[in-house]
Amino acid sequence: MKTVFIILLCLGSITYAQKTPQRFSTEQIAEMEAKAYERTTQQANATASSQNFDVKYYRCEWQVDPAVRFIKGKITSYFVILATSANVTYDLMSELHVDSVIQRGKPLLFVQQNNTVQINFTSSLNAGVLDSVSIYYQGIPANTGFGSFVNSTHNGVPDMWTLSEPYGSRDWWPCKNGLDDKADSIDVIITTPISYKAASNGLRQSETVTPLNVTTHWKHRYPIATYLICMAVSNYAEFTDYVSVAGMQLPMQTFCYPEDLNDFKTNTPLVLASLQYFSSILEPYPFLKEKYGHVQFGWGGGEEHQTSTFIVIPDEALMAHELAHQWFGDKITCGSWQHIWLNEGFASHLASMDYEKKYPQNLLNFRSGVIGVITSQPGGSVFVDDTTSVNRIFDSRLSYSKGSYLLYMLRWILGDSTFFAGVKKYLKDPSLTYGFALTKDLQRNLEEVSGKKLDYFFNQWFYGQGYPSYRVEWSAIGNGYLRIALNQTTSHVSVPFFQLPVPLLFKNATQQALIVLDNTFNGQTFFKTIGFIPDTVIVDPNYWLITKNNTAHKLEISVDPNTVLVYPSPFHQTFSMLLQNLAGTKVDFKIYDMKGALVYQQSSALNQSFFQEINAAAWPSGVYLLKITTDRNVKVVRKIIKN
Repeated sequence: MKTVFIILLCLGSITYAQKTPQRFSTEQIAEMEAKAYERTTQQANATASSQNFDVKYYRCEWQVDPAVRFIKGKITSYFVILATSANVTYDLMSELHVDSVIQRGKPLLFVQQNNTVQINFTSSLNAGVLDSVSIYYQGIPANTGFGSFVNSTHNGVPDMWTLSEPYGSRDWWPCKNGLDDKADSIDVIITTPISYKAASNGLRQSETVTPLNVTTHWKHRYPIATYLICMAVSNYAEFTDYVSVAGMQLPMQTFCYPEDLNDFKTNTPLVLASLQYFSSILEPYPFLKEKYGHVQFGWGGGEEHQTSTFIVIPDEALMAHELAHQWFGDKITCGSWQHIWLNEGFASHLASMDYEKKYPQNLLNFRSGVIGVITSQPGGSVFVDDTTSVNRIFDSRLSYSKGSYLLYMLRWILGDSTFFAGVKKYLKDPSLTYGFALTKDLQRNLEEVSGKKLDYFFNQWFYGQGYPSYRVEWSAIGNGYLRIALNQTTSHVSVPFFQLPVPLLFKNATQQALIVLDNTFNGQTFFKTIGFIPDTVIVDPNYWLITKNNTAHKLEISVDPNTVLVYPSPFHQTFSMLLQNLAGTKVDFKIYDMKGALVYQQSSALNQSFFQEINAAAWPSGVYLLKITTDRNVKVVRKIIKN
């Protein structure tokens, strides 16, 4: 669940276009979401529905009064039997009483126990059969804390809302409660006292008024995870904006408390801009045939109910974070709470991109602050290794901040165009779209687009713990040549070495150059040319990487006459030569394989220094001889090895 977001966690006070009553930090978000989880996970197994059927559709008919903690409902579930079965089992907390179960007008026998309802058919159903049952029930939903079914007040007026992530749906309606089965579509029909409005997923079809009640029908025709089905009831004020997306005018429907109407009208344009931005860098809003919406509720954060996000206030960061979940969390939902970063890391990252786009002057301070939070402890993996722990699942430092920074680093490694091409492929993957995904599914799509294997990255950064600290030792050789040695220590024993492309900014009073070193082993040495003599080095100047306590040291070296440096050896695709203090004005160099065949030659003018990078990707692996001669009879032979 997504509550308030992280995005401005370390930026202190940011002035927005709106009057912002409060600012949220990552720690507050995690604490609120942990409480939301705690209310619904008081048992080790929060879902016990049977796996012998696939839900296709729910028709949810509810009668509620926000002034009374009580629900009466009829849930009609259409399903396909997966294996010949005499019964199916739904999740439902035992505090709610099932009155009857009807199939094709006839009652069925059922057993309600251990927070489940087992429904027994009059005869076994064969695999592949589409059938349905209607479950009639009523009662006082379980009071499991600041719960999944809440009655409260605002400004002295009753209100009621649901908030089910991750397992709270069973607190208030019979369903399949796990991360394994999305209904293809739903209808939600809510009857309330006439003084209230009812909001839910999808498009409103009708409001039917009687002297005492109003019945509102909502229709949603996209696959939806159980925990994202919602309703809220109060004396809402309502307004609708429109935003242009993919050539369509998408309605943005808001239900808010009357006392906060001006705040919502003032600040809703902020999320409309974010919606257009996310649609441009990802794909059009995934529920384009229906709506996006905000529903105000009294919980201290937000929840990204599909097409109908619940928020406490129209805070810019919160709105962007929850909106991003419509792609990551709603269209594609994490298939296990161990992989919750696919929801939270992406939403946090997209909200940070939105922030950086709107406030570029704060980019470096923002990123360095997030890295500071991540590296405030030496360990911790993004992979959730203990889903019985509330705090572990909703760990702000790991699931949110570090999850977001895995995406920063993937953008850095792959480049933005390749990264977002891979993300778009992930969003359109037919095995995932409007379904469930694990981290391996994201990795697979990124690899297919980039052509790069990313096992090392996810092993180190998703499953592994900690971060590197770099020690850069560099020396200036001649006029603009650099020798750079890169060493790292790691903060946790689970990863002895982090493989990363490391950016270094070399600068002096008037010039600067960014060099990116592909650091594949510890103690690696590089030779580079930048054309000037620097006096300062900054590691990762734009904060793309999770690192801490980096240092840079300049070493003064004296270069002997007739110096020839060849790096690296062994090499894989390219190697470099640095010639220093070779007597002469002209240099010839030739490279032979071990059979004596000439594979490369070049002649160049020779000043005090000479630097050359050679692309040898097409050469076979093996040993080669480099022979260098100058016009003053200096001769040097070096052996080089290609892996």
